[in-house]
Amino acid sequence: MYNSIKQFVESNNFQNFIVGLIVLNGITMGLETSKSIMADFGIYLHLFDVFVISIFTVEIVLRIYVNRLSFFKDGWSLFDFFIVGISLVPSSAGFEILRVLRVLRLFRLITVIPQMRKIVLALVSVIPGMASIGGLLTLLFYIFAIMSVQLFGEAFPQWFGTLGDSFYTLFQIMTLESWSMGIARPIMEVYPSAWMFFVPFIFIVTFIMINLIIAVVVDAMNELKDEDELEEHIVDEIYTSEDHTKVELGKLRVEIKELKELIKGISKN
Repeated sequence: MYNSIKQFVESNNFQNFIVGLIVLNGITMGLETSKSIMADFGIYLHLFDVFVISIFTVEIVLRIYVNRLSFFKDGWSLFDFFIVGISLVPSSAGFEILRVLRVLRLFRLITVIPQMRKIVLALVSVIPGMASIGGLLTLLFYIFAIMSVQLFGEAFPQWFGTLGDSFYTLFQIMTLESWSMGIARPIMEVYPSAWMFFVPFIFIVTFIMINLIIAVVVDAMNELKDEDELEEHIVDEIYTSEDHTKVELGKLRVEIKELKELIKGISKN
């Protein structure tokens, strides 16, 4: 029975069924945001949601039965356990926020699709590098925020009146959203030399720092691609080695057969 359950849980058909269920659940969650649809089909969507969480619960129980303690040593399995556990908590009596967190079930696609897992692991591996860049970016924001409050805070308190306002305005400038006509040019009407503040900020923060983050992520993706190519190369070598071994075994069988015939001929003589 154990082997049958293990084969069932690890089978491609079961995994594809779980993937399809997650996708359908994501669609129904989107439909639940429509008041008209909920008014007409709310009861059916609720029943389907109960069905989905029941299937997920059974799946987790079967995986725990198959993997035993190793289930709780695997990070992805614990993530699935946590997501399903949230869905089982009643969304009432002060736990209404957990109803919103049901949408986290869609993250289970990451755990059941191997390629997604690889991408997430690659992104996690670059967190130290991104954290260093993020720290430097925060320092630059802090320096420019203090400067902007001192330079423009009195004339433009809505943008640079406080350190928090300045941080948000600088973030908007970093994204290049209405930074020129919306912020820089009105300030330049009062402070004609203000461009000497905004241009270096955009050049350093937007064009250099943000591109550094992108470069780190792209490098991680390239490493992932190299690992995949290496795995494919190893698999090809294994298959090639197996084919070569089969050929050599075939030759050896022929030689043994010829040797036997030779021995028989000598014995008769």
